[in-house]
Amino acid sequence: MAKTNDYALILGVSSGFGEAVALELASRGINIFGVHMDTGAGKERAESIKSEIEKFGVDVTFFNTNAADDTLRKKVISEIDKEIKNKKGFLKVVLHSLAFGSMTYFINKEKPETMITRKQIEMTLNVMANSLVYWTQDLFLADLLVKNSRIFTMTSIGSERVWKHYGAVSAAKAALESYVRQLAVELAPFGITVNALMAGVTDTPAARKIPGIAPMLETAKHLNPFNENTHVIDIAKALATLMSEDTYWITGQTIQVDGGEGIINIFG
Repeated sequence: MAKTNDYALILGVSSGFGEAVALELASRGINIFGVHMDTGAGKERAESIKSEIEKFGVDVTFFNTNAADDTLRKKVISEIDKEIKNKKGFLKVVLHSLAFGSMTYFINKEKPETMITRKQIEMTLNVMANSLVYWTQDLFLADLLVKNSRIFTMTSIGSERVWKHYGAVSAAKAALESYVRQLAVELAPFGITVNALMAGVTDTPAARKIPGIAPMLETAKHLNPFNENTHVIDIAKALATLMSEDTYWITGQTIQVDGGEGIINIFG
């Protein structure tokens, strides 16, 4: 597909959902800004992803920086602002897909030193939830978010269910869904929509850090009506469909993209 004048900003572009969405949108002619934070092999992988995106003939700019840092965020947005306005472009899509948090017990009487700390909880909430608000605020004030801009964020069923070690991430996902509702209401007068995509249990680099992910994937596959796990491409294609201007009446929602996994009664 020919390159358009539309741009997407992907926060967390170097793996998982962010990578899949960047590639899918690029295949549809959308220019890509990507933010990631990687060193060593991770940095090399990010460069490889950037090269794959460039094969679609779109403009691609990656920023290897901390998306949760206030000063660095403003610097990135300033660079994005210059490019989009110089090329008379349009920031069509923002995807918040930051997955970096602490996974440990809240309570452990035998080893209290392993219990989650204030710093770990606050870091998890800041990176995985609060940063959505801060990025949205700064993009809006820079006049980069306009009518028919689409904001998406990634959540999971963990926002409402308990898994071992997942407490802080669960809290972040629950906060994220609340932020989506609030932002959707406040941005509706400007024609900007905000939605959360709830993927089914998906094998991603971030998911592999969850203790016990292998049996979780197997259980999810067994429960899924399609007898399949959710794949990152499933999310990418759903998001690409939802970025249409025809979806202006869908906002403030947590949309399950899981093949029906979440509606199955686990007790039979």
